[in-house]
Amino acid sequence: MSVPLVTLLMWLVTYPARLLGLSLGRLKLPPFWLAFLRFVPVSVFAALIVPDVLGSPEWPRRLVGCAVGVGLMWRTRNLALGILGGFGAYWLARLAGL
Repeated sequence: MSVPLVTLLMWLVTYPARLLGLSLGRLKLPPFWLAFLRFVPVSVFAALIVPDVLGSPEWPRRLVGCAVGVGLMWRTRNLALGILGGFGAYWLARLAGL
C-alpha cells in the first residue's frame, strides 16, 4: 500500500471518532453521568501508572516515590510539588539501597 492511501485510511477511521467526541461538548448530561465522568481521569492515570510501578524489578523504590508524591499532592494540591517530591523520594530510596 502507498503512504498516501494508508494516511487517508487512517484519517477515515480516526476523524469520525474525534468529531463525535468533540460534538459531545454541547450535550447536557444527567447528573449521574457527570458524577461518573469525574472519575475517568483518575482511573486512566491509575491504569497507566500502577503496572509501571508494580511490574518493575525496582517496585519498592517506585512505590515509595508514588506514596510520597500522592501524599504531597493530596496534602498541598500542588502537582509540581507532588512530582518533585515523588522523584526526590524515589532517588533517596535508591541511594539508601532500598
